[in-house]
Amino acid sequence: MSLLSRALPALRLYCIGLAVALHQLLRRLRPGGPPAPVFPTQNGNVAIVTGGAKGIGYHTVKHLARLGMHVIIAGNDESEGQEAVRKIKEETVNEKVEFLHCDLASMKSIRQFVQQFRAKNCPLHVLVNNAGVMLVPERKTEDGFEEHFGLNYLGHFLLTNLLLETLKQSGTRSRNARVITVSSATHYVGRLHLNDLQSRCSYSPHGAYAQSKLALVLFTYRLQHLVTADGSHVTANVVDPGVVNTELYKNVCWATKVVKWMTAWLFFKTPEEGASTSIYAAVSPELEGVGGIYLYNEQRTKSTDVSYDEELQRRLWTESCKMTRICDVGSRDL
Repeated sequence: MSLLSRALPALRLYCIGLAVALHQLLRRLRPGGPPAPVFPTQNGNVAIVTGGAKGIGYHTVKHLARLGMHVIIAGNDESEGQEAVRKIKEETVNEKVEFLHCDLASMKSIRQFVQQFRAKNCPLHVLVNNAGVMLVPERKTEDGFEEHFGLNYLGHFLLTNLLLETLKQSGTRSRNARVITVSSATHYVGRLHLNDLQSRCSYSPHGAYAQSKLALVLFTYRLQHLVTADGSHVTANVVDPGVVNTELYKNVCWATKVVKWMTAWLFFKTPEEGASTSIYAAVSPELEGVGGIYLYNEQRTKSTDVSYDEELQRRLWTESCKMTRICDVGSRDL
């Protein structure tokens, strides 16, 4: 593969990132702007947020807890998770915040997490698939999957499917259960290689990351199709938090780190700002019964054209079922 071919995924990723950052800057410079939305209390509702111990996930958990929800942080760092629980309880005066270990890079860990959650015998009204890695060097998960694809996408695919029955049982006609999956604008430059989902032929951290984010959009649309087909009271939507100043950028090159350090205050959203669309998707009455949409800045937005390819959605779902060794309920839809 030529040097130019190797550089293209990185170039596409940085271009889309720059475009989003500029859009955020222009939005900030506008006078006034809409007031922060006020959401109804969520007493009695239960949510799971992956990666909820820091960054966007932390602020998502904190806001849901402030609304009265029972929130479970799913994460792979016990001490970090328990510290997040302590701080959120203190700030929100909500004792129903807890941490359960879940390593999304391990199918065994995901299954153990689901078993622990089921043992609580509580409903599940909101699942926020938030955790992720970005631009990591080439490496594999415990199960042998490329890490971006395995953790960002397959881990959430398995987790959602294992919790889907509980979500269906918890949703009602007047209040649907909700699955919110965090993707990003990088999905617009993603390419889904069904014959090489593990990026074995030629690894690019930029290409692998963008592919995982595109896969999450395709997964969300397929999930919505399936829950609608069987009449379940569950909605699935995908959110784009924008360019946010979080630890996800720790794997970028030193030059990018310097530029980020110099400009983040101006171009980047804070993690709290980045969480706003996830929170909106989780609790806004405006989205009651609404599924299969892509949200950016709390607004319905068109995702990349290829994400609406129903055959591609179906093929990715089928392949994902094989990889995670679960039953392909979607095959009955053919």
